[in-house]
Amino acid sequence: MEHNPRWTVRQAQALFAKPFMDLLFEAQQIHRQHFNPNHIQVSTLLSIKTGACPEDCKYCPQSARYNTGLAAEQLMQVEQVLVSAAKAKAAGSTRFCMGAAWKNPRDRDMPYLEQMVQGVKEMGMETCMTLGMLSTAQAQRLAAAGLDFYNHNLDTSPEFYGSIVTTRSYQDRLSTLDKVREAGIKVCSGGIVGLGESVTDRAGLLVQLANLPEPPESVPINMLVKVKGTPLSENEDVDAFDFIRTIAVARIMMPRSHVRLSAGREQMNEQTQALCFLAGANSIFYGCKLLTTPNPEEDRDRALFRKLGLNPQPHHTDSGDEERRRQLADAILDADTEQFYNAARG
Repeated sequence: MEHNPRWTVRQAQALFAKPFMDLLFEAQQIHRQHFNPNHIQVSTLLSIKTGACPEDCKYCPQSARYNTGLAAEQLMQVEQVLVSAAKAKAAGSTRFCMGAAWKNPRDRDMPYLEQMVQGVKEMGMETCMTLGMLSTAQAQRLAAAGLDFYNHNLDTSPEFYGSIVTTRSYQDRLSTLDKVREAGIKVCSGGIVGLGESVTDRAGLLVQLANLPEPPESVPINMLVKVKGTPLSENEDVDAFDFIRTIAVARIMMPRSHVRLSAGREQMNEQTQALCFLAGANSIFYGCKLLTTPNPEEDRDRALFRKLGLNPQPHHTDSGDEERRRQLADAILDADTEQFYNAARG
């Protein structure tokens, strides 16, 4: 993948300072050079292990340190995860993302995680996981199971990061991204707008991402979802135009990456989302929940796609057995375990 010479924070700040219309025009031009502007990649995110996380990320309702009323749950059964994946495929998602509220997975969990990856891959969907920090061996095991993407967000700039998270360092996050990349897994990494950061911090985050040895294939830009009980629950709302600017600068700095309009869409009207797509966002999460926070229902997204003339990208399969994959997904949806395993064995 070609890579821009190293970006500086000053260069990124200059982009943020551009007149809004000029910035969007530049971002849309770059977007059209590398993507079909009317295609959008659709993912579904499932929390496979909820709550009781030992980390202290100030934005997160899953931290055990904050009283948000969230009930902790154990790691889901493999069969439950695959039923959810089949439903996601039926709704039009092409990538299934599985998130666990851990600082890092334990080795005893790895066989179940590997089975989840393999089962979702059998349906012909792309797979993604976000499990916290990984060891080199864990990254290699997930790669061997067929994991396509690993999500590990940088959240914000290195300078502001310590105000948000103290239980793991910025370098810890960068090291996990290195291990994922070395294992041959594609990288999904972005950040959050609305943590109380400055424009310089937003510029610093995007510089970190763009200057990785290889920029992330997927860059989720999240708007803070304020959850009562977390330290950031009273933060000021993010101005919609500031959020759209962040999308546009991400598109300009990482022209070949999918930029995902991620958490916070529930608070955005259709016009704000449309401007995000114009600014270069070309990926979203489908479904009524993002881990534990609300997200627009699928039918609302489909209605918006129709208004804008956007078309979800088709499923990517690496062989001609899509009919068997469809039958497998249907079998799982029928919730007939025996039928599922017969289909899986082919």
